[in-house]
Amino acid sequence: MGFFRFVKYKFEKHYTRNEAQQLLPQIREWIVALNRLRENLGRYETRLHGMTEQGLDVGGNTVNQWIRALAEMQGILAEFQRRQIFIKDLARGLVDFPAIINSREVFLCWEVDEPSVEFWHDLDSGFTGREPLP
Repeated sequence: MGFFRFVKYKFEKHYTRNEAQQLLPQIREWIVALNRLRENLGRYETRLHGMTEQGLDVGGNTVNQWIRALAEMQGILAEFQRRQIFIKDLARGLVDFPAIINSREVFLCWEVDEPSVEFWHDLDSGFTGREPLP
């Protein structure tokens, strides 16, 4: 009778280096869009804040733009969540993909300016614990 060891992993989805690599063009587009939307939201919120301070009605185009930007941002973030891909720093474009290396659950770690997925780190160590992939 054999002994079976069942490992309980934190994440349901685990990416191979190749799977993560294939998603990079789409993820780059999403990161750029999220950063653009974040900047737009900041402008809309500044405009809305100025209007409310002056006692003006805050309906209209600015509110509609703000709502559309929020909805678009939510849609993109839902794509990351659905795929269990984690944005660690939006401004830097730092993203983690759950993976298994040597039977250990880890993150493949990638930044938007890197041409490919080349690093990994433990679930708890973060960017400072990055190591080159074997």
